[in-house]
Amino acid sequence: MGMAETEFSATGVRIERWPRSLTRAGQVLIKDGRLALLTSYGRVIESAPVRAVRAGKPWFAGDDSTVATLNGRRYRLTMGQRTHRPESRALAGRFLEAVRGAGGTRD
Repeated sequence: MGMAETEFSATGVRIERWPRSLTRAGQVLIKDGRLALLTSYGRVIESAPVRAVRAGKPWFAGDDSTVATLNGRRYRLTMGQRTHRPESRALAGRFLEAVRGAGGTRD
């Protein structure tokens, strides 16, 4: 078990911080023990050590959505927002597993 198994990257992610959308084509990245939410231009929206992140799948989220709390702020992450690909649901599951595998909390 190494860091390579816990790393994660997804592009085309809609990142919302209620009540507004921050980007429709953002990136979620887990690298070197940190989770970063990035705009489509690569600007950091929020970043935190993965072990301090809470992530889960609330009842109101679709199959391709998760909620992550970084530094006390909640974000809704919708995978594959722009392409509506069938693998978006699997990508959301892999994100939750990557957070848990890197020491974060899964709700």
